[in-house]
Amino acid sequence: MKVMVFGATGGSGRAAVEQLAASGHEVSAFTRRAAAALPGGVRNVQGDVMNMTDVERAVRGQEAIIVSLGISENPLRVRLFGPAHTPPNVRSAGTRHIIAAMREHGVRRLVVQTSYGVGETRHCLSVVDRLFFALLLKPQIADTELQSADVAASGLDWVLVQPVHLTNETHAAWPFLSTAGEVERRQVSRSSVGRFLAQAVASPHFLGKSVAVSGARAASRA
Repeated sequence: MKVMVFGATGGSGRAAVEQLAASGHEVSAFTRRAAAALPGGVRNVQGDVMNMTDVERAVRGQEAIIVSLGISENPLRVRLFGPAHTPPNVRSAGTRHIIAAMREHGVRRLVVQTSYGVGETRHCLSVVDRLFFALLLKPQIADTELQSADVAASGLDWVLVQPVHLTNETHAAWPFLSTAGEVERRQVSRSSVGRFLAQAVASPHFLGKSVAVSGARAASRA
């Protein structure tokens, strides 16, 4: 498939690009600036997800879209002062542009990474995580809620991917997946999330569903 990855320089997005390329897909990576060390054969498309013209140019001709947008800056600094380099509404506004471009160009498959604890898994959060969200991540979670609602209302063939706390482990073990909000470990590697993002673009499973993604206690898939 021809797949465009938005947020391709973040941990999960980069892992998805690597997995897609290794699986033989025709992969494009949308970045704000030239990206270094992309896998061979991956096309780098530079642009701003907040610019509708850039997004339409990137989406045209694709068969599937992966969205892994976010703010990579220190969350405490973002909470106190706002993000320095990324628009605070990058998830919702950027995804809204992507949805509009997909409708315009007839692209159906949309896989979006959000966060465990928004939308359908909001009620699954522990007390500690509720406090963490409220005190440290409140603006970002509010923007992610808007993003999730827009995806669910898009009319596209969507999958919402909701990972628990992300780690930088390099081993891309197959994660534990649940559409009922269940989790095993409370952490999951960005590499594992990227592996599922790449799998979800071509799989008939999970369409129209929110999928909780957590680390598996034991390897459930090679």
